Amino acid sequence: MIGRLNHVAIAVPDIAAASDLYRKTLGSDVSAPEALEEHGVTVVFITLPNTKIELLEPLGEESPIAKFLEKNPDGGVHHICYEVDDIIAARDRLLASGARVLGSGEPKIGAHGKPVLFLHPKDFNGTLVELEQA
Repeated sequence: MIGRLNHVAIAVPDIAAASDLYRKTLGSDVSAPEALEEHGVTVVFITLPNTKIELLEPLGEESPIAKFLEKNPDGGVHHICYEVDDIIAARDRLLASGARVLGSGEPKIGAHGKPVLFLHPKDFNGTLVELEQA
């Protein structure tokens, strides 16, 4: 059901400093920051030959990333994202198998302009999983 790894998301307290670290220290190609108000985050993407790294900075105090950073002030891995061919079919299969989809269960549009869903970390070995329609 799942396809390739789309990205690994890292929550950061300062997206400019984190972007500089990847750009200057690791020599990475880093996108411009983009505010995603619906998700409460500012994101940048670091393009790698086989996947991407997504840096997430909270956009306001109510952001889920702000809450994550309260517990992890230095930041850390927030979630992993897998591609699926059909997000509705994937959701229905997961729900039928007992997995929990966060929120309303209806896909939202993610940072790449494609439908996304998040799966409860307790159902996936403590890892928050994002699914993105390929």
